[in-house]
Amino acid sequence: MKKRSWFLGSMLAVSMLLGACNSDDTEAGASSAGSSGDKPYVAIVSKGFQHQFWQAVKQGAEQAADEFDVKITFEGPESESQVDKQIEMLRAALDKKPDALGFAALDSQAATPLLEEANNNKIPIVAFDSGVDSDIPLATASTDNKAAAALAADKMAEFIGEEGKIALIVHDQTSVTGVQRRDGFKEQIESKYPNIEIVDIQYGGGDHLKSTDLAKAIIAAHSDLKGIFGSNEGSAIGVVNAVQELNKSGDLVVVGFDSGKQQIDAIKSGLMAGAVTQNPVGIGYETVKAAVDAMNGKTVEKTIDTGFFWYDKDNIDSDEIKAAIYE
Repeated sequence: MKKRSWFLGSMLAVSMLLGACNSDDTEAGASSAGSSGDKPYVAIVSKGFQHQFWQAVKQGAEQAADEFDVKITFEGPESESQVDKQIEMLRAALDKKPDALGFAALDSQAATPLLEEANNNKIPIVAFDSGVDSDIPLATASTDNKAAAALAADKMAEFIGEEGKIALIVHDQTSVTGVQRRDGFKEQIESKYPNIEIVDIQYGGGDHLKSTDLAKAIIAAHSDLKGIFGSNEGSAIGVVNAVQELNKSGDLVVVGFDSGKQQIDAIKSGLMAGAVTQNPVGIGYETVKAAVDAMNGKTVEKTIDTGFFWYDKDNIDSDEIKAAIYE
């Protein structure tokens, strides 16, 4: 009798272990098995995982997955400069034969061969946050990045009295978001504010440490600099860190993009004048929703504008802004 009880207990333990191994794993660089269950499976490959922005996107994707009764995995490289790592993740995701794919490209061209493969296998693709140089994605759920960056440029101009020298720390020059935010800011300044000079544009890969070093070098090279724009969470925090380390608080206007606790704290303390926030939860939600619609043969909008807001110390506690920022 004891032997039989021991045997049944062992079988139960093995069963529980196997069940645990089959559960969803949404850590960076990891993904659970594909469409082996009854639910449709949507694989989501992000540009990153560690920034709070991507965690908010993941939260929105999970909300939609629960609402529409689908299984998702959400993964991305540790750093937004790891294009090769992202391509490896995309390859692994497609090997699991998902029913649909959500993809935010670090390099708008590098992923094209794999996206073509997915398209040939009739896997619906929804781009999010950052589009690709291809007509393959059925839809792109993202912010109007050029318009959002133009708003940031207008705010910078307002804060510095529409004259003086400024610089940009941009997260990259290979993704659509990097290019659009750079160009949206730069073109707005050049077209509307003739007395403002952009003296430098540097690329920090969205890494706050690298962005700090770049911002410090720019400040050292231009003693009369009036402001710096950081094009994403990591870029903006790098600029804030540089300003603090060089004791330039109050001397330089810092305008950011995205949200996160450090930017929120910097705005509340006066280190940062303000920032443009996207709607990351909405981006994740709309990506999964569009993927589900595509799987079900429904027509999806080619461009899904998820919106943006300017926030600073004057409106940061409003209900509208609280719903769009994230910690």
